Amino acid sequence: MEKDKHIGLRVDRDTHRKLKNLAEYEGRSINGELLYLIRQAIIEHEKKHGKIE
Repeated sequence: MEKDKHIGLRVDRDTHRKLKNLAEYEGRSINGELLYLIRQAIIEHEKKHGKIE
């Protein structure tokens, strides 16, 4: 089984504060919220451009 990948991400304080607020509102951790947003972006991209292999 493939292990999860790690991505280091630097964000400014204001973005971090807003992301934390959004994640808490949605009942997710910051990591969970980022994964959700990334997956949503992939879904939208694939709708417009076809499945990514």
